[in-house]
Amino acid sequence: MVAGLLADPVRARIVRVLARGPACVCHLVEDLDLKQPNVSNHVRVLRHAGLITGENRGKFTFYHLNHVMLDTAAAQLSELAATAREHAEARRDCA
Repeated sequence: MVAGLLADPVRARIVRVLARGPACVCHLVEDLDLKQPNVSNHVRVLRHAGLITGENRGKFTFYHLNHVMLDTAAAQLSELAATAREHAEARRDCA
């Protein structure tokens, strides 16, 4: 689930940067003040999960957020929050 991916602070920061538009790893390294291998590892995790996609432009790959996946995750989280509110006072009997 997207929430689990974004529980990591570095991945959450990468997603925030990409929300402002496409970026390559060199941009992310500069914007986040992190080492390239660290950023590349997190980008790989986000890409493997489908949260970001890559577009080759010459020798660089620019990464984009998958807004469809974010919209789907937001809807699922909203539904969970509504269910939790609805059942906040419900108690099950113990055996």
